[in-house]
Amino acid sequence: MTSFLRATVALLSGLAPLLATASDPPLPRSPVLTGVQFDWSTHRRLAPGSDNWPITWADDGHQYTAFGDGGGFGGTNSKGRVSLGVARIEGDWDSYHGHNVWGGVDAERQATFPGKSYGIICVDGVLTMWNSSPIPNGPDQPRPYQEARLAESRDHGKSWQLADWAFTREQGVMVPTICQFGRDNAGARDEFVYHYLIRFQSDTGPDSAPDRNACLVIQRPGAIDLARVPRHRQLDRSAWTFFSGHNDRGEPTWTSDLDQRKPVFEDPTGGVGWNLGVSYNAGLKRYLLCTEHGESHRGIIGVFDAPEPWGPWTTVLYENDWGAGHIPLNTFCWFLPTKWMSADGRSFTMVFSGRKENDSWNTVRGQFRIHP
Repeated sequence: MTSFLRATVALLSGLAPLLATASDPPLPRSPVLTGVQFDWSTHRRLAPGSDNWPITWADDGHQYTAFGDGGGFGGTNSKGRVSLGVARIEGDWDSYHGHNVWGGVDAERQATFPGKSYGIICVDGVLTMWNSSPIPNGPDQPRPYQEARLAESRDHGKSWQLADWAFTREQGVMVPTICQFGRDNAGARDEFVYHYLIRFQSDTGPDSAPDRNACLVIQRPGAIDLARVPRHRQLDRSAWTFFSGHNDRGEPTWTSDLDQRKPVFEDPTGGVGWNLGVSYNAGLKRYLLCTEHGESHRGIIGVFDAPEPWGPWTTVLYENDWGAGHIPLNTFCWFLPTKWMSADGRSFTMVFSGRKENDSWNTVRGQFRIHP
């Protein structure tokens, strides 16, 4: 059967395969996963006007997520609008409900500081999230990507304490995310929490579309660094170390000197997005990384997998028109919640957002195709 016929059959059955485009993946194809299928009949859109939505599975069984520039669940782009909010997701992938916890419409508590988050984690009942500044954030942060600062909550998102230190664009660090390891981080490979840091290159980027965003742009050449920190010391800057390569035995090496770090992921030609998401799929025993390439806010997605947090990364999906025929091609942000992965790892739900029509909370069910 030709690829066209396979696509037609899958589309008619509600499962639309993502076929190869003219983009050349920067890395070899995955030895485990042959592709992805999405069931667009399951697409659900809520919280219009709020975007981003990094998500973590907490000790109480619920998921917690961060949103930006909107009113969250029950809100709009203007109703209940906050710069940064936190919400709780209750229920399974096919029956969930969202509730604003910190900021947004009818929230349990009001938000107390601005920013944007693309990384959140629950470890032993404590929520930690990154507060980044991809857009100028007032007189203290007048430039895009000025800093990335951690915040901690010990009451499931009702209140937050900011760290007394931050990574900065001068250090080449922007918009971190945190690797997800299941409920309350129970599936972690060791006693460390793993943070992925996009290497800052430019706040103008290679993006060329007439309606491009002024600063939310592709970082090219694309490089992603990896940091780790003991699980109970995330707000202690002195406890952080950074991937610095491999020793003669092929084992990862770590340094406390940020300037000595080396990227674990690179896409010199396509670049990487200004945000990313990383989750460990316990059923498949693979780490999954989602980011953009080429141009931001265009549904240009890359999904990569690896056996370890530091790689080696291989290509699962490298697409120019993700969601074509089902949603407008303006997405830029994708996350894979571990709570909504099947036990064998093959089925999952993706959380995503974008601009305009996709400036909202979105979910869609999908399946990984596995090498026989």
